Amino acid sequence: MDKPKVVLGVSGGIAAYKACELLRRLTETGHDVTVVPTGSALNFVGEATWSALSGNPVSTEVWERVHEVPHVRIGQDADLVVVAPATVDLLARAAHGLADDLLTNTLLTARCPVVFAPAMHTEMWEHPATQDNVATLRRRGAVVIEPAVGRLTGADTGKGRLPDPVQIFETCRRVLARGPQALNQDLAGRHVVISAGGTREPLDPVRYLGNRSSGKQGYALARTAVARGARVTLVAAHTDALADPAGADVVHVGTAVQLREAVLKAAADADVVVMAAAVADFRPARYTEGKIKKKDDQEPAPVGLVRNPDVLAEISADRPAPGQVVVGFAAETDDVLVNGRSKLARKGCDLLVVNEVGDRKAFGTEGNEAVVLGTDGTETAVPFGPKEDLADTVWDLVVGRLA
Repeated sequence: MDKPKVVLGVSGGIAAYKACELLRRLTETGHDVTVVPTGSALNFVGEATWSALSGNPVSTEVWERVHEVPHVRIGQDADLVVVAPATVDLLARAAHGLADDLLTNTLLTARCPVVFAPAMHTEMWEHPATQDNVATLRRRGAVVIEPAVGRLTGADTGKGRLPDPVQIFETCRRVLARGPQALNQDLAGRHVVISAGGTREPLDPVRYLGNRSSGKQGYALARTAVARGARVTLVAAHTDALADPAGADVVHVGTAVQLREAVLKAAADADVVVMAAAVADFRPARYTEGKIKKKDDQEPAPVGLVRNPDVLAEISADRPAPGQVVVGFAAETDDVLVNGRSKLARKGCDLLVVNEVGDRKAFGTEGNEAVVLGTDGTETAVPFGPKEDLADTVWDLVVGRLA
């Protein structure tokens, strides 16, 4: 089979060196990568590095190998174009259709999905001109990943850092997996809020009540939503083992009460709320300030429990934004569909993803299978496969309800 053809555009920012890791990921997973750096990008990483890592010749000028018409052919033949880093200047030139080097020519001739991973100082990212350019590119169907928050050049810190290259790769992988459908950014302009992971309710300074949720399904929902053009807020409970998905604004929480506060705040202007987190139903009625000691001659005192707020039911009953679509998750061990239908009616959400959990099922695994129940009586079965496949099915059903 022909390898998927990927064009990696690299513009002239200090984060250009990080694109080497993205290139390595792409080539090691069977992609045929052509690197097209701008002239200024070569001030940070030389042509020999790009050529050696990709296994393909590297060009920056439209006048090189003119007989091959590279300024047209590279874009025409690509299955995906990703620009990482995308500087403020590159975004402006792309938005205005300029074609003053090989990379901008390639962007104009590409008829495949295009992903931009911006990297710049916070002031540049927040400038109205940059935001207008980003909005223009998104309106045309490009995926512009939100920059990460962190250390920038020098002593500065803020939003504008290049997202983790591994997570950029995951976004590219999802865009490629959707094929021609990726050109239809059906979540563009939408704000989606996703909860993920499992809450922990402290009993004393060293113990807690918790669950086995890893957060992988919620993170898959976030990655696929970014790849479909959404603005994503991810409320994550104890997902320390997972890297923040590229392009998502991540809010880390611990308890069910903290998760409720974060979800309600983010949901105020959200088009979609997906409650994929395993939120503890109960918490200890009393928190012990000191560690509870074990006494050899006594049985431990009973632990009193109180109910946690039901965030899914609360959001469903009193939706902060008009027309908001709410999706819930139900982990069941028996009578899966019967219990799922009952929960769908009680919670009042639009869709409920029901899956069977247990030993090596759902929690902590790379794959999942489920049935998505709708209030209209529909049942959409999703066979076992990567969690991103289930996530895309959920978004397909959500898009139909948004329309």
